Amino acid sequence: MKKEYVVVRIDAAPDGAPYVVLSLSPTKDFKESQSFPQSPFGSGVMGFSNMDDMMKSLNKMLSGGAFGMPGGLTSIKLDMREYKDLGVSVGDKVFLEISKAETLGV
Repeated sequence: MKKEYVVVRIDAAPDGAPYVVLSLSPTKDFKESQSFPQSPFGSGVMGFSNMDDMMKSLNKMLSGGAFGMPGGLTSIKLDMREYKDLGVSVGDKVFLEISKAETLGV
């Protein structure tokens, strides 16, 4: 299985160890959060043009996905060598590929 993500945050290790944590958002969720209208009252207030838009987005607002909060983020821990070799930055598209290891009947 292969999935596409966007890097939304890069954090240093909380314990000072030599690794970083990449926070990834699915590309689809990232595009949806960018398409919401901006509110003149700040980033924490959602603006709606009609009641239907509000009802459609209610579930996303309650989960925190509408404002870029960590509702559905995937995090990956990389050591510094891996991070430097990848050369990723916030906003880059990345792909994760997950496959099941095959057992040899041991």
